[in-house]
Amino acid sequence: MIEHRKNQRFELRLPFELIRSGHRFNYVHGLTLNLSSSGVLFEADEPVPVGEIIEYFITLPTGQTADEDVRLRCMGKVIRSHDRYSAATMERYEFVRTRPVTTEASAVATASN
Repeated sequence: MIEHRKNQRFELRLPFELIRSGHRFNYVHGLTLNLSSSGVLFEADEPVPVGEIIEYFITLPTGQTADEDVRLRCMGKVIRSHDRYSAATMERYEFVRTRPVTTEASAVATASN
């Protein structure tokens, strides 16, 4: 079978959190099933309606400790949904630190600027 997708998909089971759906704040947890540069297929506790604009986080483990994990904060739109499985676009994203910057590190960074 020939793959016709534009972007390569990676089968990754990563922690997924739905933060906002439309104008409502939701805190729904789940797992990604696969991920590409343009979208994500995920399994969550609740179905998400097609067409909803969503904000979500995907946690990327560093292999060190949980407080050093990197979170990917994404904005997208649900394009498919069936039972607990949904697919969403990844229209915007940013990397977010999970570990807070210490006061000492902040002071050093401020002093060097």
